[in-house]
Amino acid sequence: MLRNDLLLRALKNEEVTRPPVWMMRQAGRYLPEYQELRKKYDFFTRVQTPELACAITLQPVDIIGVDAAILFSDILVIPQAMGMTVLMEEGRGPLLPETILGTKDIERLETEVESKLQYVFNAISLIKKELNDRVPLIGFAGAPFTLLCYMVEGKGSKGFEKAKAFCVSQPDLAHRLLSKITKATISYLKAQATAGTDVIQVFDSWSGLLSPDDFDQFAGKYLIEIAEALAPVVPVILFPKGSNYALGALSANPAVSGIGIDWGIRAEEARSVTKGRVALQGNFDPTHLFKPVSDIRNEVHKMIDSFGARSYIANLGHGILPNVPVEHARAFVDAVKEYKA
Repeated sequence: MLRNDLLLRALKNEEVTRPPVWMMRQAGRYLPEYQELRKKYDFFTRVQTPELACAITLQPVDIIGVDAAILFSDILVIPQAMGMTVLMEEGRGPLLPETILGTKDIERLETEVESKLQYVFNAISLIKKELNDRVPLIGFAGAPFTLLCYMVEGKGSKGFEKAKAFCVSQPDLAHRLLSKITKATISYLKAQATAGTDVIQVFDSWSGLLSPDDFDQFAGKYLIEIAEALAPVVPVILFPKGSNYALGALSANPAVSGIGIDWGIRAEEARSVTKGRVALQGNFDPTHLFKPVSDIRNEVHKMIDSFGARSYIANLGHGILPNVPVEHARAFVDAVKEYKA
């Protein structure tokens, strides 16, 4: 039994004395201990070696005291397992040299990905053993639209214009690709849950590039399909970054336990449109972690006051930045822990 089950209680809308707290990208570049491993091992070696993934996952639990661990991995392991080449260039981001152009490229993609991702499940088993029920473990995957962006564009982009053009000019092909990604993702996340994850989060990092109508067509329906497949097994948090127009529709589906929000919407508005149907997670602007520690504490308490302590998960509105001082990250976590409902 988990000794700290605040995250699970928040997702069930149960009474809490304070909200749980964790930070997106908490296992990563801002920690000197992570940088030491980064010097020794390339990115995919870190991801694909269970002992390294375990050590990195545990670092923020041990160092800054978060209420949940999140698996150290990457959203692009799915395209990789589906048969695409994925390179990670330090300081430059991902590169997929052979992009999806047409029907033949989609037909070649595999959806039975579990055997190729066994290293993830081995890492989860090891992490659960080392956590020893201290805090829950969050598993995750990238959302289908966000993965399509990389698979069509071939690299990171501010606007993913090529990927968006693919969707609107060839919608039938786009849906075939999205359906294949969704099938692989559901299989992957179910296997994560079987291996031991307590919660699943689906990151739609680029859905905010879509209009509300395009979101409904190319993003939202696939997020719901994943949530409905996983909900009988494990609680699901969706994070459609920048798509605050979708909060009402997503929260209306009972398969969704929580929704992450960025800093582009006020707490009161997010609560209003979701009508108390889901836990909300967020939405501290990561750049505000550069403020003085006393200001961070005050701002965190104000944020919790705005959301309310119940059915709320304190988090950032996106990933922690690599040059945030560790003591400021710890101040964010400590401020939540000091809060009394």
